Amino acid sequence: MEQKLLIVDDEAHIRMLLEQTLEDLEDEGVEFFSAQNGEEALEIIQAENPQLVFLDVMMPKMNGMEVCRRVKKELKLDKVFIVLLTAKGQELDRQKGQEVGADLYMTKPFDPEMILNKAKEVLGL
Repeated sequence: MEQKLLIVDDEAHIRMLLEQTLEDLEDEGVEFFSAQNGEEALEIIQAENPQLVFLDVMMPKMNGMEVCRRVKKELKLDKVFIVLLTAKGQELDRQKGQEVGADLYMTKPFDPEMILNKAKEVLGL
């Protein structure tokens, strides 16, 4: 089965950091996609149906919470594992993430090893 992973962040250096953290997964056959805003992310999720999405919360056009809500609640894509990444680590923000259907909520700055391990776990590698 083809594995797909989507990285969504409006900051290019964060996307690059995540891609570098996860690049070894390409050797395992994982196909990478990236988006710089919520609208792009939603289009890619609908077109490619990735198994795993690392999704920034604060972005232009559509924030990560709204993308997550649409994917999980409207499109009913329960098999898409969504990790919300945000600088906001307050408990209220975590609760909002859970309410919109996020599978995991991680705060920035994130631990690259934790990101890689979670990706391997979700993708079954």
